[in-house]
Amino acid sequence: MNDDNAVKALSALGHDVRLHLFRLLVRAGDGGLNVGQIGTHLGVPPSTLAHHLSALVDAGLVRQERQGRQIVNRADYGRIDALVGFLTDECCCGVAIDPAADNDAA
Repeated sequence: MNDDNAVKALSALGHDVRLHLFRLLVRAGDGGLNVGQIGTHLGVPPSTLAHHLSALVDAGLVRQERQGRQIVNRADYGRIDALVGFLTDECCCGVAIDPAADNDAA
């Protein structure tokens, strides 16, 4: 994961409906949910739901698979792991701080 991909993913999650939708798909597990099921759970109209799903798919956080006449939506767990790894990769590595820079800012 690079900076651009992380920004895109985090931006997609920056809307309350998309965040609720994404969390619902994470809870649904590998079986995923179709659009009707998602709409029932979230109370979101189909056209609005399509817009939000599209943003999550474009960000790589949700995968869609056609099964017969339905499209099943699933959280992309590999992408989630990559995003979390990107965010925590340098955790607790320390930061070199220039005391003179702190004094100049004051």
